[in-house]
Amino acid sequence: MKGGDKMQKLNPLNDFIFQKLFGEKGDEEQLLSFLNAVLKRTSRDKLTNIEILENKTLTAEIIGDKMSILDIRAVAEESTKVNIEVQLRNLGNMDRRSLFYWSTEYSRGIGAGQDYRLLPNVIAINIVNFEFIPVDDFHTTFHLWEDKHRHMLTDALEIHFVDMVKFKRLLGKDIKNEPLHRWLSFFDKDTSNDVLEEVFNMDMAIQLASEKMNFLSSDKEALRLYQMREMALSDFTSGMNYAREEGLKEGKIEGKIEGEYTKSLEIAKSALIEGSSIDFIAKITGLPEMRIKQLQEEIQH
Repeated sequence: MKGGDKMQKLNPLNDFIFQKLFGEKGDEEQLLSFLNAVLKRTSRDKLTNIEILENKTLTAEIIGDKMSILDIRAVAEESTKVNIEVQLRNLGNMDRRSLFYWSTEYSRGIGAGQDYRLLPNVIAINIVNFEFIPVDDFHTTFHLWEDKHRHMLTDALEIHFVDMVKFKRLLGKDIKNEPLHRWLSFFDKDTSNDVLEEVFNMDMAIQLASEKMNFLSSDKEALRLYQMREMALSDFTSGMNYAREEGLKEGKIEGKIEGEYTKSLEIAKSALIEGSSIDFIAKITGLPEMRIKQLQEEIQH
């Protein structure tokens, strides 16, 4: 089957599809290729081994839950952990959210009483479909540096942001020499079929990802889950927009009836899981901060 056949039927950055392409056993070649592209690893130091950690069984309940986070978790050489997340909507919390997920993955690397030296390096990769970092580059990388002398404290922390909006605006995309340009062209559902064919001919791993997506696009159950996920994410966005609009008009959102109060609680839970601050959630929902803190404790337990 040709790589370009039917491929634009599905959005590769739908997080359900993204996890199906990179997050299952058997997807190691695609994942390694994408990671080496993001990390700019050459033939000398490129990653050659990866273990995919399947942390979720993708049931209809999870797919339809707008609060569910569908990320990719893996372990590479020297026990380096990798976490990849796709975020299509800006909720104003991407910096702290990414640090939270990085720290969660980092702290999983050691048990009680073990030596801190056993803690792994953790690489977090965020693919975002909105402008977040105020620089021109579509790909930015963060480490822990000393402010004056630019000495790195540790290489344990590495966080990447890949901005699809800026990449789409980039003139003169170099798919011939830049592997990341090839992958992002594949992720961009508006890329022409001619360009995609060039990409597939240059990179077998991308062609494998495309072929798997073609298979998913012809599978009725996969299509149903894909559409369910699209609807769940749209519902979440609509709920957040509604809350903001009402908050601007009235200053707060009150649960005047049980249905409205329940809706406010759902929005608050979703925003907490997404990493929003209690103050921000209080502003958009009108819920008391004490109630939001109670929700936060319920989620954590």
